Amino acid sequence: MNFALSHLARRVLQFFKFKEFFMCGIAGFFSAKGGGTEDQPRLDTMLETLWHRGPDGNGSYVNNEHGIALGHTRLSINDLSTGDQPLHSLDRRYTLTVNGEFYDFKRHRALAMADGYRFSCKSDSEIALSLYETHGLDFMEHLRGEFAFAFYDHREKRLILARDRFGIRPLFYHVSADTIYYGSEIKSLIAHPNVPRELCPKATLNQLMQTITPGSSAFKDIHSLAPGTMMIIENRGGRLDIKHHRYWDYDFPVQEDRDMNVPAKEWVERVRETLIQSIVFRLEADVPVGSYLSGGIDSCCILGLATGAMQSPVKAFTISFDHDSYDESKIAVEMAESMGADQELIRLKADDLYGMNYIQTVWHAERSFYNTLGVAKNLMSRRVRECGYKSVITGEGADELFAGYPAFKRDMILHGLGDLSEAEKQEYRHAMDRSNSLFKGAILAEEPMSHPAFEALCGFTPSWIQPWIATLELARPLMNPDWNSELKDYDPIESIAGQISKDALDGRHPLDKAQYTWSKTQLEGQILNWGGDRVDMANSMESRPAFLDHHLAELATQIPPKYRIHNNIEKWVLREAVKGVLPEVLYKREKFAFMAPPAHTDPEKQKKLNELLDTYLTPKAVEDAGLFDAKRVKSFMDGYRNDQDPVSLTRKDTLVNHLLCVQILHDLFIKRSQPYKPQ
Repeated sequence: MNFALSHLARRVLQFFKFKEFFMCGIAGFFSAKGGGTEDQPRLDTMLETLWHRGPDGNGSYVNNEHGIALGHTRLSINDLSTGDQPLHSLDRRYTLTVNGEFYDFKRHRALAMADGYRFSCKSDSEIALSLYETHGLDFMEHLRGEFAFAFYDHREKRLILARDRFGIRPLFYHVSADTIYYGSEIKSLIAHPNVPRELCPKATLNQLMQTITPGSSAFKDIHSLAPGTMMIIENRGGRLDIKHHRYWDYDFPVQEDRDMNVPAKEWVERVRETLIQSIVFRLEADVPVGSYLSGGIDSCCILGLATGAMQSPVKAFTISFDHDSYDESKIAVEMAESMGADQELIRLKADDLYGMNYIQTVWHAERSFYNTLGVAKNLMSRRVRECGYKSVITGEGADELFAGYPAFKRDMILHGLGDLSEAEKQEYRHAMDRSNSLFKGAILAEEPMSHPAFEALCGFTPSWIQPWIATLELARPLMNPDWNSELKDYDPIESIAGQISKDALDGRHPLDKAQYTWSKTQLEGQILNWGGDRVDMANSMESRPAFLDHHLAELATQIPPKYRIHNNIEKWVLREAVKGVLPEVLYKREKFAFMAPPAHTDPEKQKKLNELLDTYLTPKAVEDAGLFDAKRVKSFMDGYRNDQDPVSLTRKDTLVNHLLCVQILHDLFIKRSQPYKPQ
C-alpha cells in the first residue's frame, strides 16, 4: 500500500484508553404548566417508536414539578456496561440525553478533572455536563462530533435542544401554547396525543420538487431544528420563552479577505492531516467499525486512510446495481483488493428496491425521495448488522466541502471563471454536460433556468436547484384543487431562498455560494436523511461521516476556489491529498453521481414499481387520500408510461417517486388508526 500513516494518526490512536459512544434516540417534552400522572406512560409510548434507534435499552427521567420528561433509547458502541442515560451531574442540577458521539472527549475529561470536576461514568456524553458547568451557554463550541441532545438545567428551569453543525443527527420539535415536544424522529412526536398528525400542504409541494424548506418537515407544525443551532427554552412564570441561537455556520471568507499566497502544496498537506485526524477519531469503538465503499473518491480514500490508521484490513460494504451505467462496484472491488479489505458486495435488483423495502424506507425517512438509492442504503445497513457490525465510517460530505458535484462545476464555469471568454466557458460547460448526460433531468437541468429569489440571494440561480424548478412546473398542477387554492400565493423556491442567510453569501465567490446553498438544503434534507442517518438507524447501525468534522470543514472554506476545482478537475485538492491510496483510474476519473437505476431503465423495475403504483397511486387511492388531483395524476402517469425521451423520463421518474412516497406517508402516518411498525 502506497501510504505511510502520519505521526498524528498514531498519536491520536494511542490517546484512547477508555471510552463510550452511543448511537441512540431521544424524545421528551417540557411544559411550563408542570406535569401530570400521564407523563411517564406518554414518554414511554414516544420511546417505543424509536426502538430501532436504540434496541440495547432505554431510560427516562420525569419531574412533574418542573414539567420535564427526558427519554433515551440506547445503541451501545463502546464501554458497553456503563453509562445508561439520562445522565445526571453529581449534584443532580443537570440532566442530559444524547444521540450521537462527542469526539476528543478524553482530553476534555482530563481538563475538567484538573479543575475539580468529577464524573459518574466513562461516557463521552458526560463531557457536555462538565463543559456547561465551565462555559455556560458557550459550551457548544467545545463539542466535536455528530450529535443531537436534550440538556435540562433544574436551577434555571432551562431546556436546551442542540444539533450538530451539519445536521448529521436528526432532531424535530413541535410547540403548543405552553409545551414543547421533541424527538429524534417525527414518529416519536406524533405518538404523543397532544401533537397534531397531519401532512403539510406546503411541504408536500416542496417534496414533489425535491427540496424541503430548511427548518420544516413533511408534517404540519413539526419543525426540524437547524444544524449548528441550539434552542434555549426557559420557564418564565408559567410560559415558555424560546430562543434560537446559531452557534456555528459553514462560513466562507469574503473574497477580499482570502489568503491567496498559501501554496497549493500546503493546502494539500493541511487537508491530508486534518482528514486523517477526523478518520482516526471515528474509528474508535469497542465493537468492529466497517466502511461503506462505493466507486467514488470519497469512500475509497476513507477506506485507504482507515486501513493505514488501523494497520489491519477493514471490512468494506459495497452496493452493486444490475445496470452497468449506474454500477460503480468494479472500481470499489479494485480499491478493496488494493487495501486487502474484506469486502461484502450487496447485489441489488428490482425485487430488492421496491415492494416492502420501499415502504419501510419511507417510514424511516419520514419524507419522500426521488430515487431508490435510499432503499439501497437501507438494505446495505441491514447487511452491515447481519455481518455483526454496529458502526461504519462513510464518505458523505466530501462533495460539499471540496466542490464535487457537477452542478458546482457548472457554476464555477459560468460564474466563477471571470478571466475566460464566453466561448471558452461554453466549451467547458458542453464538455462537462456530455460527461454527465446520464443524470440530465435529475441533477442537471438541460436548459438554464432562473428564479428571482435566488438571483437576489446569490446573484445567479445555482445549478443544483434548476432541475427542481423545472420539476415544480410539472408538480404544482397535480396538487388537490383545494390545496392549490390555498397555495396559490406560495412559492416553494422563494420559501427555500428565504431560509438561507444572505449575510453568509454577500461578497463570496460564486462557488462558495453554490456550496453553501446546497449544504443548507440538499445535504441536511436528503443526503443526511434518506441517504444517511435515517436508513442506517433503520437497522440500529450508526454511520460516521468523517468529512463532516467541523475542523475539516473550517479548513475547506479557506481553500481558494481555484484549488477546489482546478483545471476543470473537481475536488482537486482532495484528490492530491489522498492520491497515494487511490487506484489510478479513480484518481483521474470525473465525479459520477451515485444513484440507483431509475425504473424506466429496466422492464423488471418498471414492473415492480407498477405493483406499488397499483396500490398507492390508483385514482381511487389518490382520491381517498385527498392530497392530489386524481384526474391530473392519472393523466401525468399516462404520459410517463408513454414517454420515450430519456431526459424527460429521468425528471418524471423523480416525480413519480415523490408522489408515491407522499401517498405512502399518508397511509403509514395519517390513515392508519394504529401505528405502523416494520415487519
